[in-house]
Amino acid sequence: MKRNILNVGLVGCLVASSLMIGGCDNNFDDYNTNPNESTIVTSSMLATNLILEIMEEHGTDKDFMRDDMLNKYIAWTEENDIDYAFNKLGRQSFSSMRVLYNVDKMVNFAATDGLKKSYEGLGHVMRAYKFFDMTMRLGDIPYSEAMQGEAGVEYPKYDTQKEVFVGILNELEEADQLFQNGTDFEGDPVYGGSCAKWRKAANVLELKVLINLYKKTSESDLKVKERFQSIVSNKPIFESNADNLQLVHSDNTGQKYPFYKEGNNYLAFIQMSSEVVDSLKKFGDRRLFYYAKPTKNAVTQGLAVTDWNSYNGVEPTMIFSDIQAAVQSGSVSQPNARYYELPVSEPTYLLSYAEMKFILAEAVVRGLINGNAKSYYEDGIRASMTFTADNTPDNVEYNHGMKITSDYINTYLQGSGVVFGNSSERQIEQIIEQKYLSTFFQIPFNAFYEYRRTGYPVFPINPKSNRNNDTSKMPVRWMYSQDEYDYNTENVNAAVKSQYGGSDDENQIMWLLK
Repeated sequence: MKRNILNVGLVGCLVASSLMIGGCDNNFDDYNTNPNESTIVTSSMLATNLILEIMEEHGTDKDFMRDDMLNKYIAWTEENDIDYAFNKLGRQSFSSMRVLYNVDKMVNFAATDGLKKSYEGLGHVMRAYKFFDMTMRLGDIPYSEAMQGEAGVEYPKYDTQKEVFVGILNELEEADQLFQNGTDFEGDPVYGGSCAKWRKAANVLELKVLINLYKKTSESDLKVKERFQSIVSNKPIFESNADNLQLVHSDNTGQKYPFYKEGNNYLAFIQMSSEVVDSLKKFGDRRLFYYAKPTKNAVTQGLAVTDWNSYNGVEPTMIFSDIQAAVQSGSVSQPNARYYELPVSEPTYLLSYAEMKFILAEAVVRGLINGNAKSYYEDGIRASMTFTADNTPDNVEYNHGMKITSDYINTYLQGSGVVFGNSSERQIEQIIEQKYLSTFFQIPFNAFYEYRRTGYPVFPINPKSNRNNDTSKMPVRWMYSQDEYDYNTENVNAAVKSQYGGSDDENQIMWLLK
């Protein structure tokens, strides 16, 4: 019997088919044993695998860019895989959750009490991130009974989205305490095993979760304001870009930037969206010269690479044939060559100092904490621009002679449309728009989630190309996987009925958004 993916325990069996063994061989073990393969499992090995699985979950090449179609950062000119580009979300599997099966094993293998605390804290952060990502996609999901296959729970119940969020918040607060009392550990490709760094990351992730709950401040058991204020007042959070939860890439096999040209057959398909290009032009934002390269027409006409008119995006919601025609005309920029020519390129992050500053700015505007929203907002812009400049070689090919300097950033902050507004609604719009520009090719699906909860930035809707069931709007959620209907039928049907009146549809509004 096939079982639900959130139940099946980790099985480390290797089965050799009798059909593949052509008789007896006294040297079988010698022939079939890899001398370079480890014969033991340690906490550090499991930690490395766990961290990398989550940091690299969105894969390489086209897989790495797929969410950016939905985020409207890019247009894509390969016709056979563009559902996200035209707002078709489809069904969401739980298969990516399997990485969490090793959490308990990682903790149990720890050699000392201090290490056990550290690995347990890491496990809570990894669990919180994965469950947060999944509930953001679907709504209600298995949580309290998830990953309990080895304990005999074959068909996990669905917890309400509110219950999932309470669990996530509690896990992150526990992680904060565990890292505070733990010892630095091995097997960490992100922070080098620093408990102090992971403690900051746990608290910033909690801030991110909390800002998504801003509509739920009246829910006393969530304690949105109380938790927010406690973190900002009493707990360590990111202090610079050096604290980002990020992978730094190298020129080593398996460690290169996810869209690097080596083995990448999709370089020709990726095009800059007008959503990004036009916004950058509007603000006189030099990140344009780091994000994009000049159009073919600009090069042919001899326009300077420093000329704003050398760069152009394509409206990502046009019908596919019109996008193709625009690209073929030579009037559309591709992303900057650094994204595929450099094996290192820039680090890829899941949490950043810049994003944290924008979260704090929004929290002040919404009355969740006290503070100076303008300062947080400007700090977020500075951090974003500094990250881009610091991680781009000082080469005209990659910055096109339009360097981002501290003097430029100071001038930018005084520019039209950038100066912090007077009304709270205008301030929210500016914060989210700047966050959108800062997370270009970063934090999978983040821009979509931000648009979904705030309406910013305003994504265009084209009924002629929109593949959503309702062609007049963006979808708001993925549907449950067919595996759930086949093998966890009773529980998934109950969840769909209680949330969405029995209709598992991409336009149904989950609890978080009400």
